[in-house]
Amino acid sequence: MSEAFESIQQGLLESIEFAKGQTKGATVHKFDPVDVKAIRTRVDMSQSEFASTFGISLGTLRHWERGDRTPRGPALVLLNVLAKDPQAVIKALS
Repeated sequence: MSEAFESIQQGLLESIEFAKGQTKGATVHKFDPVDVKAIRTRVDMSQSEFASTFGISLGTLRHWERGDRTPRGPALVLLNVLAKDPQAVIKALS
């Protein structure tokens, strides 16, 4: 089998083990919940400006701010970075 296939297969096997609770050797990243409205206020942007600048749909942003939904995955990572250093993100995007 090819090296790429073996790598993918190994990743799948590790994912299955992790799903069964066998976390030995796994790296798990946990992020604190974020206050999306506070982050947006801190960068002094309207909802539409914030959504447009960071590639978030306006509807999704509103749901996050109301607490109907919570950010997950890459969006949660982005929001955590924005909470810590908003100017770095804004500079990187300009």
